[in-house]
Amino acid sequence: MPIEPGGQQPEPLKTRTRLWSPSQESIERSRMYAFARWAERKHGVDLPHYQALHKWSTEHLEDFWSDIWEYFGVVSSEQSDRVLTTREMPGAQWFPGAKLNYAENSLRAAKSRPDDVAIVGEHESAPRTELTWRDFEAQVASVAQRLRDLGVEPGDRVAAVLPNIPETVVALMATASVGAIWSVVNTDFGPQGVADRFAQIEPKILFTVDGYDYNGTMRDTTGTIEPLRQLLPTVEHVIVVDQSSPTDVGAVPQDVLRYSEIITASAEPHYEQVPFDHPLWILYSSGTTGKPKGIVHSHGGVTLEFMKALGLHAGVGPGDIVYIAVATTWMMWNLHMGNLLVGSAILVYDGSPTFEGPDKSLELVARNRVTFFGTGAGVLSMAHRAGVYPNTKYDFSALNGILVTGSPLPDPTWDWVYEAVSDDVRLGSDSGGTDVTSAFVGSNPYMDVYRGEIMGPYLGIAAEAWNSGGERVWNEVGELVITLPMPSMPICFWNDADGTRYRDAYFDLFPGTWRQGDWTTQMPDGRMIIHGRSDSTINRGGIRMGSADITDVVDQVDGVEASMVIGAELAGGDYYMPLFVVPQPGKKLTDELKASIVDAIRTRVSPRYVPDEFIEAPAVPRTRTGKLMEIPVKKLFQGADADTLNRSSAENEDVLDWYAAAARIFRASQDDVAQ
Repeated sequence: MPIEPGGQQPEPLKTRTRLWSPSQESIERSRMYAFARWAERKHGVDLPHYQALHKWSTEHLEDFWSDIWEYFGVVSSEQSDRVLTTREMPGAQWFPGAKLNYAENSLRAAKSRPDDVAIVGEHESAPRTELTWRDFEAQVASVAQRLRDLGVEPGDRVAAVLPNIPETVVALMATASVGAIWSVVNTDFGPQGVADRFAQIEPKILFTVDGYDYNGTMRDTTGTIEPLRQLLPTVEHVIVVDQSSPTDVGAVPQDVLRYSEIITASAEPHYEQVPFDHPLWILYSSGTTGKPKGIVHSHGGVTLEFMKALGLHAGVGPGDIVYIAVATTWMMWNLHMGNLLVGSAILVYDGSPTFEGPDKSLELVARNRVTFFGTGAGVLSMAHRAGVYPNTKYDFSALNGILVTGSPLPDPTWDWVYEAVSDDVRLGSDSGGTDVTSAFVGSNPYMDVYRGEIMGPYLGIAAEAWNSGGERVWNEVGELVITLPMPSMPICFWNDADGTRYRDAYFDLFPGTWRQGDWTTQMPDGRMIIHGRSDSTINRGGIRMGSADITDVVDQVDGVEASMVIGAELAGGDYYMPLFVVPQPGKKLTDELKASIVDAIRTRVSPRYVPDEFIEAPAVPRTRTGKLMEIPVKKLFQGADADTLNRSSAENEDVLDWYAAAARIFRASQDDVAQ
């Protein structure tokens, strides 16, 4: 998306470092290249490079999404004579009158390649397992039939507290087959955290597990079944995935149904045909303050978005095996399921990402000959900081691409990937969200990889940087906005009948334009840098800076394990900017370390952003999906009551409590000064 000829061409923001370039051969082998040639023949257009393809995809939005449907062969019982009713947001309705089923489209390979592997299950101690497409579809049919026998109908909710195992994939597809609505959280949630999410959606069925291995320990979860039933009174039946030895876990109640028995009953596959915008699953906002919001996505929107994102941008399909290192709570697990739509096999793993070493995820990639690997930035950063070089132990010759998301990848870790993993892999930093179960901006097979940069908007996505006046900006920090609708935008929030919360979440600042809530810089060639959440921005003297731009520099200082910075607006117009520093094991936040941090910020960011105070912390607070909890901590320092925090969203509640106590001490000191 370059500036049109004749427009002002701003100077680049900084010296740019190219890390990798695709060969012409690899470009021409890509699925996106084949799609572009197909679109050229169909429409009589010329699409020689990514910028031309992207421009066409947004200017001819309806043609583009209709082509995605046709090119990937979406299975449907009824099609629509229109792609889009209106481009207005909110209110855009896609493919009215069309009927399809997400699970049916996900299991198409069961007919064409029944004996190929569909799902690989890896565990810490249990044996590796495989499901062929034939076995996968048979288990889905069996579980779906039992759900129907239990009275589950289209629109009913099926909830699950399950780890990242093959049975969870089957349960999702069975739920979708019936037309019921799926919702899942990982097993590390306590009963109250589960209830915060599931009680509001009133599920009829609850899936859970009897136990699982994590970090070398068998976790017995049978004791959570009764508390969950008490907190979720609408649940009529519990289905337990009984994968553990009876000697390792407790007994389950007599009336609980066992997954192992359900899948032994054969059934014919049947896929309920539902409207394009029929609810498929409910995901949740991070819920760091108040109850998490239920974000509802549709069968059709998710199907099309995943086919585009994974089939074209990731470039995976039959013959690929994809692993995304993720827990079931994070939307990246849902995206991982999308690989089945394009015929890829998937690897799932329910263990710790550091079991037997900080490079466990990469060991799984190598051993299973994974061709595309997705992960949160923290997984790679952790391995980098540990000083490991996985390519000295493992063979990554099968690996073609790495997708990194969740937070910006620190600059040194970009270099580490090419030094320590593979020097011939497309490393892409993609950015999106739970809001659309996908990315707005990310990588593609045409363009070079530059350190710290995202290649640009995805196809069909009109992503721009705007200033507070609603004007497009280049080479300066602005709000990430989306000016055209996407099929996978939420159809609604749960229990938001008039759409007020939905509009307030995305369209409050720029009516009719989606505001994602991230700061971004867009460069003249369309590439982008994401600086973090706009509501966690550091604002010193009216000059805005993404918090990640500061902490990325601090985290590279020798002696620093992790850091977090906040900017709190205080009464009387005061501004307080503390830097929380977690020293490396065995070290303290000494005056010498503080001086090194100050020097790094002054030279690599700006003297403007030297903090008001250094605070040694035991850890940085993160959500269960690995995101820094800067915003709730900022609110605590501004005077918010700690009771407003949703502690169940925290990766470690004790860490969050430490920050709440630090905020109380700070507020008390402010009160003393005021008196």
